[in-house]
Formats: sequence, structure tokens, C-alpha cells
Amino acid sequence: MDRQGISPCEDLAERYQALLEVAQAISAQRDIDQLFRDLAHRLPRVVQVNFVALSVHNPVRNTMRLHTIQANVPADLVGGHEGAIEGSPAGVVWQTQQPLLVSDLAREDRWPTVTRCMREDGVSSFCFMPLTTAARRLGAMGFLSLGKEAYGDVDLEFLQQVANQVAVAVENALAFQEIAELKDKLAKEKLYLEEELRVEHGFDDIIGDSKSLNQVLKQVEVVAPTDSTVLIQGETGTGKELIARAIHRLSGRSERTFIKLNCAAIPTGLLESELFGHERGAFTGAISQKAGRFELADKGTIFLDEVGEIPLELQSKLLRVLQEQEFERLGSTKTIQVSVRLIAATNRDLKRLVEVNQFRSDLYYRLNVFPITAPPLRERREDIPILVRYFTQHYAVRMKRNIQTVPAKTLDVLSRYAWPGNIRELENLVERSVILTQGADLQVPIGELQTASHLPGPTTTLEEAEREQILRALHDTKWIVGGSEGAATRLGLKRTTLQSKMQKLGITRP
Repeated sequence: MDRQGISPCEDLAERYQALLEVAQAISAQRDIDQLFRDLAHRLPRVVQVNFVALSVHNPVRNTMRLHTIQANVPADLVGGHEGAIEGSPAGVVWQTQQPLLVSDLAREDRWPTVTRCMREDGVSSFCFMPLTTAARRLGAMGFLSLGKEAYGDVDLEFLQQVANQVAVAVENALAFQEIAELKDKLAKEKLYLEEELRVEHGFDDIIGDSKSLNQVLKQVEVVAPTDSTVLIQGETGTGKELIARAIHRLSGRSERTFIKLNCAAIPTGLLESELFGHERGAFTGAISQKAGRFELADKGTIFLDEVGEIPLELQSKLLRVLQEQEFERLGSTKTIQVSVRLIAATNRDLKRLVEVNQFRSDLYYRLNVFPITAPPLRERREDIPILVRYFTQHYAVRMKRNIQTVPAKTLDVLSRYAWPGNIRELENLVERSVILTQGADLQVPIGELQTASHLPGPTTTLEEAEREQILRALHDTKWIVGGSEGAATRLGLKRTTLQSKMQKLGITRP
């Protein structure tokens, strides 16, 4: 722009007016691209600018990224380039925090990749200003001109004032972007937590028709419509989570979230953050704000599995949430109000832990409002055949196996086994059996069960069932014992183990 014939006073007044317009543009725009587009069209009134560019430092990769470039002349502009700090003038300015002026691009041999792109767009001179606020160094702002020696000392001073104002706008825009990303992350986390609670095999009903199970389901129907705290007790693998989800599904909170946390699976130092969340900088590694499980479960239900593993120093804060329905995130003094129903589960004797001062008595009484005991599988033996058939069908479909039946003697043996691992152990055994089965009848590696210590009655029945199982496998494999297609592989045994069992049971090839 030819600015000859303008007095210094008029020029100064016009530049102050331009700064005012820059401030107004900043206050009206949160979109960085649009802001720089406005600047590219406002600034040429007072300084020779054809392109304005924003480069932001990426602290994770320690690189400079060309965030946006806008022009008031025809040009084929592409943003998003990212490179080493020393590979661009913007990186040098960010690093040194000093303005950089190149009056004649034709004589510049630094940053060959960047300057080549500038020459292709007709740039002849440029200057870069550091974008810095009181909080941090953000990056650099570039002013590029089609004319040589476009910028003098007065221009540099003016453009630095522009950059100072833009720095605040960029910091705010990045903050808004971080907030938007955090909200998106929390939304995804909430969705993930909800999906996580859908059991792997796709059903959300409790399978079985035994007397002990029906008694539990009647208790679920009674307590579900209330908002009372429920404590589910029982051995590991008895389906305590299924009972908790059934309570939530039958409650008035069924349309809201169901959040699960296994207290034994989280390191003690991180458990408080998982439960109640934390603010950015609350502890080493807390690089962003995080909502805790109680906050995610607002208006819904939270299920705390293995609640007996919560350390004593954290139990008082949990008690406060149950009584007052409020808490503070780690590193924050702001009190957060929630409406949450708690369902807790444990396989430990909490009353015994209270007696030895390993669990707070007031928290125990607050949790033990409505206790439910999940029966172990050995107390609902009539449900075992139903569960075996269900798991067989489920895994057969998944693995594309044509398994039609489960032999009656196999069901009899499985029904008499004590199942120390309960339903989880049964499901794992059935899944392994489906993998091993080649024919239409389910082949269960009965030899893996802990027979002597868990099965009542004479062991001859088990031996007969095991003998029949081995004979069937040998017949199907034409008496091939070892190898990938042999009977030992089908039964899930080592070749030597099968040979030992054959000798013990008197099995010889006819």
C-alpha cells in the first residue's frame, strides 16, 4: 500500500483506529480462522500485509504447527503443516521470543521448505512476532507482503501490539477448544462406561429357576423401586453385578446411567480420583480436569464392586457422599451436589473387618441397609444344566460350531461338581469345551475338574463318566492319541496325561 502523503499524526490516529478494530474483532470472534481472515482485510489500511499466519507450538511433540493462514490476495493456501521448531521462522521466534524481519526473501536461504512455499505465493518480505501471554508462550504470528522491504521499525512496533492482542484471543480460543475436547471426552467416557456394563454374552437377564435364586430375585423386586442402598454379598463369580444391574433396571433410575467401579482393580493412590474426579494439576500427571464416577452417575446408579477393598482414609469421604450426596474433586474447593443410588458388593466379611478395625462401622451400617446374598452355584445345582446349555449355545454360535447336544452324563457330573469359582468358572469351562469339540456332542474336559475334594458320593460314577468321555474321543479320532487332531487335544489334556488316565481306567485299543 502506498502511504505517502499521510502525515505522522494521521498515520498514528489511523493505526490506533486499526488497533481498536482489531480489539473489536477479537471480542466478536472465537473462531481463529475467521479472526485472521478479518485481520487480513483490516490491516492493509495501515501496513503492507497480504498474508497473516498463525503457528502454534505443540508441547506434546515439541513441534510448530501452521494453524491457519489467511490472505487478501488470490492464493492457494493450505494450513496444518507441522515441523521441527528450527525448521521455520515461527519456531525461531517462539524459541527466542524476539521479532524476526526478512526484508528480501530472495536473499534468504534459511528454512528452505517454508520459504519455497512463500515464494510460490509471491511473498517478497515478512516479519514474525511472538505470541505470548502472562501464562505461556503460544507460538508466533506472521505478517507477509508481496512487496520487498515492506516493514520498518514503526511497522514492527505496531504489529507487535496487534500480536499482543491476538495472543489473548488465541489463548482463549485454545482454552475453549480444550473445554470442547474435554466435554467430548467425558461424553465418550460416559457412553463407554454404559456400554461396558453390557455383559459379554449379550443377555442382561439372570438365568436360572432354583429356589435360592428365586428368593434373591424376590428381594430385588422389593428393594428396586426404592432408592435405598443395597449391599450384595457372596462368593466371587456368583453374578453380583447381574443382580446390581437388575436392581437398576427395575428402579426409577433405569433411564439414567449405571456406572461400575471395581475398587480392588484401582491402585489405592488413584481410587479417590476415580471416585470423585480431580482438577488439572491436582497431582503429578493430572494434565486435565476429570469427572469422577459419582459425578458420571448423577441421577443414576453407581455399583461399587469389592467395596471392602476401599482404604480407611477414603471411607469417610464415601460415607459423606452417601449421607450428604455431595463431595469435592481432588484439588478443588467447589462442592458438587449429586443424586446417586449406591449398590455395593463384596466377597469379604465386612462385619469381621469392622471388628478388626479394617472397615468403618458407620460406613458398614450405612451400606448394610438392605443386604442381599448371592447364592453360590453349589446351592443352585438345578440351574447348572440350564447354564451349561445356554453357554454352549452362545459360544457355539460365536465360534460357528454345530453343537447340538450336551450328553446327560456330562450334565450329571457338572451338576455334582462344587464349582469353587461359581458361574465364572462354569462359563470358562464351557467356552473351552466348545473350542475343543469337533462333533455334534459337547466334549467337556472333565479331567480338569477338582474331582476328589468337591464331588459328593462315590467317585466311581465320575470315573465311569470320564472313561466314557475318553472312549468317545478316541473313537472319534480313530484311536489317535497325540497330535493336533488327536484325542488328547480334544479333551484338553497332554498326551502323557491321557495315556496315564487310559492306563488307570483300563482303556486299551480293541
